[in-house]
Amino acid sequence: MNEEIAVTESEFEELAEDLSGSPLWNEDLAPTSIEQRTWSTWNIAALWIGMSVVITTYLLGGSFISQGMNWWQAMLTILLGNTIVLIPMVLNAHAGTKYGISFPVLCRASFGTKGANIPAILRAIVACGWFGIQTWIGGTALDALFTAVWSGWASMTSQIGGVPLHTWLAFFIFWAIQVVIILKGIEGIKYLESWAAPLLLLGGLVLLVWASYAAGGLGNVLAGSDALQTQEANFWVIFPGALTASVGYWATLSLNIPDFTRYARSQRSQMLGQALGLPFTMTAFAFIGVAVTSATVIIYGEAIADPVALIQRFDSALVILFAMLVIFVAQLTTNMAANVVSPSNDFSNLDPKRISYVTGGIITAVIGILMMPWQLLSSMGDYIFTWLIGYSGLMGAIGGILICDYWVIRRQKLDLAGLFRTDGEYAYGSGFNWKAIAALVLAVAPVVYGFVRAATTPGGQVADPGFLDSLYTYAWFVTFGIGFFVYWFLMGIKRS
Repeated sequence: MNEEIAVTESEFEELAEDLSGSPLWNEDLAPTSIEQRTWSTWNIAALWIGMSVVITTYLLGGSFISQGMNWWQAMLTILLGNTIVLIPMVLNAHAGTKYGISFPVLCRASFGTKGANIPAILRAIVACGWFGIQTWIGGTALDALFTAVWSGWASMTSQIGGVPLHTWLAFFIFWAIQVVIILKGIEGIKYLESWAAPLLLLGGLVLLVWASYAAGGLGNVLAGSDALQTQEANFWVIFPGALTASVGYWATLSLNIPDFTRYARSQRSQMLGQALGLPFTMTAFAFIGVAVTSATVIIYGEAIADPVALIQRFDSALVILFAMLVIFVAQLTTNMAANVVSPSNDFSNLDPKRISYVTGGIITAVIGILMMPWQLLSSMGDYIFTWLIGYSGLMGAIGGILICDYWVIRRQKLDLAGLFRTDGEYAYGSGFNWKAIAALVLAVAPVVYGFVRAATTPGGQVADPGFLDSLYTYAWFVTFGIGFFVYWFLMGIKRS
């Protein structure tokens, strides 16, 4: 064992050498000490509950049904997709827990000390898009809340880009609140998620009970869920895309999960916490979304998919206030954990001496606005077939390379100090491991044509799909497999 590494437990390694002078080092990217690894199974599970209970999850099942599925097919697809993505999630999390390292630092082992910026920035760009989406939704919730409690709020009728001024104001207020939290650092996220998780679960349960009671029972609600279908389609035709979208929903977190598990108390805590917190919560909250939306057809005579619009139908100011609080917390917890931590570290990795975690977070917040999230959510078809499936192809390729490198090539053994050296093993001479970059390009190439076709087709579904279009619907699976095996082949079975 390298004498610079102090082994505290069989599952932990801690850096003993002072590498603070390295250009690859700052306090935010430095490996966590044993004392900093305090996140329990509950903290990890609460993290996933906080990230999963969000409006985009609420809308996910309904979007599958609108494409032609029935309610149980949609739920089965979501459960299967989240169970599948849990596997790379746990595998990538292992390095974070064992070595205390974040995602961009882990990427240095496979892509090189400079090359790590390629997967890190690809991941960061996707996070910026998600940050914008969740901020836009959170802003609309604040907009509805302000409208409900103050009649003068909606009187600001002037518009910018077809959107009322009061909606823009609510959006930027929600954005500013998140920037304040960014300035507090990552430890605050642990406590935010832990106290918010019970509130979010309670809010979802209350909404489901209300919908079932008001619509004459849960059985009656589910029997009428077919009313949410806007088109008819064979299940097996839309299943591949829906499954890939379900996997793609958390394909980003399956890469940067070390950003959180570097604080875990043990491998058991990270594995059990994720298994308990992810698949069930995602499926349960998507089910609530389907059930409540179906109930609105019975109660109001029309499907109200947006929970913010639904809450505005209530007469009680107290009910509206509680519901909006739940939505506000849901958007906040998801954005802070899922869409700020990773890009903050990723941007910091570009120039660790100049860009801190906080600076990276501010960059994320700004880019999130520039990506125009209101356009990304323009339709459910675009959301599923262009956004979710499209970026899943990139994330799958990176995931395949990382898992192959850590589990097959290196057998979970990393030179922790070497990850912060410009002239060490992971510098690969030029700072780039061209084999990893080649594997990434080759893995993504087969799905590019399908992505372009989906992106240029209204609704994202190509009318007469060819082979490459069909291949694109399996984007994450295709790129993960190619990335894994091409990297393994290029690197060789044995390392010198």
